[in-house]
Amino acid sequence: MPEGDAVHRTAARLRGALDGQVLTRSDFRVPRYATTDLSGREVLTTVSRGKHLLTRVEGGVTVHTHLRMDGSWRIMPSGRRPPPGDQVRLILACRQWQAVGVRLGMVDVVATSDEEQLVGHLGPDLLGPDWDPDEAVRRLRQAPDRTIGEALLDQRNLAGIGTIYRAETLFLRGVWPWRRVGDVEDLGALVTLAHRLLDANKSHAGTVTTGDRRPANQTWVYGRAGRPCRRCGTRISRGEMGAQPQERLILWCGGCQPG
Repeated sequence: MPEGDAVHRTAARLRGALDGQVLTRSDFRVPRYATTDLSGREVLTTVSRGKHLLTRVEGGVTVHTHLRMDGSWRIMPSGRRPPPGDQVRLILACRQWQAVGVRLGMVDVVATSDEEQLVGHLGPDLLGPDWDPDEAVRRLRQAPDRTIGEALLDQRNLAGIGTIYRAETLFLRGVWPWRRVGDVEDLGALVTLAHRLLDANKSHAGTVTTGDRRPANQTWVYGRAGRPCRRCGTRISRGEMGAQPQERLILWCGGCQPG
């Protein structure tokens, strides 16, 4: 699933193509909004909120989308047909450009004043103007017996982190993913590091947590299951966290992150 940095970049691309432009076409290919037509309305802006995207248009209307596991927004010249086989769920087009939403996990149209009904449950956004490490720590501490690995992925605690940044943040802090939240010594340092990692990657494709942009050297543990730890040589472990069907991939080093 695209994480907060990727969604942040997607919002920037949508702004570059649509902000200030009048829509010449809107094509909602989801049954609930099949008759919705936003043609003739100016696009005001698109903002990211954690892993959610909010495209605000003239008249107090917001188009809410979520990429989920496989979704993406593609920017292409207006009039160009998407490649065959693409599962297009939404097209927003202006005179020069069109934004094509492919395999979007969620599509909603709401009044801009009602956006909080969709994203109001989220914790502080790691890449948003509301980022507040103290509030993130306060929310995490509300469930001290929960594993830190599960708590970090709960978007109600802090919004934008996913499996990649969870694994990398916990490794860099030397925290075993199954440690209880209440037993993590410095939650403030943990969430601040997560913020730094996402912020460092928000302007470029790919995830680099090691400082080395070479493809094979970009991460410490994510994508390296079974390979030796870059620090101690211990074989990187791979597992699943969470209750079914919400289990999510977790990777860690048993040497650097002792249980």
